[in-house]
Amino acid sequence: MKRLLKVIVGLFSTLLILALVVQFLILLPIPGRHLQTKDYQKDYRYVDVPTILVPGWGGNTTTYRRMIKFYQNEHYAQKVMTVWVSPTGNIKTSGNYTGQKNALIQILFNWNYNATYHPQVAQLKNVLHLLHDKYHISTMNVIAHSYGGTEFMHAYMGDKTLQRNIQLNKLIFLGVPVEESFGVKDKFVPDLRKKSTDKNFKQLEREMREWQPQSKVTIYNVMGGSDESVPKIQSEMLQSLIAFHPHIEYHQVVVPHTSHFQLHSRQSIQRRIANILWGR
Repeated sequence: MKRLLKVIVGLFSTLLILALVVQFLILLPIPGRHLQTKDYQKDYRYVDVPTILVPGWGGNTTTYRRMIKFYQNEHYAQKVMTVWVSPTGNIKTSGNYTGQKNALIQILFNWNYNATYHPQVAQLKNVLHLLHDKYHISTMNVIAHSYGGTEFMHAYMGDKTLQRNIQLNKLIFLGVPVEESFGVKDKFVPDLRKKSTDKNFKQLEREMREWQPQSKVTIYNVMGGSDESVPKIQSEMLQSLIAFHPHIEYHQVVVPHTSHFQLHSRQSIQRRIANILWGR
């Protein structure tokens, strides 16, 4: 019996060590490449507004690896900083933001395998405050995949200080659920929000009513035609929240034959996002 117990303990310890090694590897930063003026592309603008990359549930450095490499290879943008945030809210950074053109800032959660996304909402608030207070970021673009967009919506809309200090420019949501009480059989209609039983959506609804954007905001809601992880209706419900602010420029796109993963990994979508953010 003791021998069996030792084997079980040894096996568990080995698996734990392997899990920690894997978690460490998938949080390693993607190298940045300095964007030089001589490499500027004539069909793209090079601006001071940084773009924040937010992964979804279980997302890590691999989420935007292809996108970052593609943008840097094509000289569209440059990765300037990585921000790690722990479950306790502690933040570490690598790199620096000093107003570089078309800057990409990658956010990584040290642990984002919780049963709900709410812990990441609190962690993301800490990151956004840091970006403003330490790096003086007062305007930003956002690319967010899956629950990363849900977390960003709750973090920003639930914090009046962030709303005062940081203006949103262009938000690109990739397969982001904002309402989760409806399923694949439900069809979007303008008044569907009244039937929602999702308390998180109801909270967002209240916060969106109170939100007063101080500048032009453009939102691109991108969904995969073959997304089996997030029913289309759960992303389409963003329309109900945007309806409170008719001056917001809203675009809804369904990309045919595209899975949840492909929303951030497919190069044709990456190029479309680049055109949205920086195209002339």
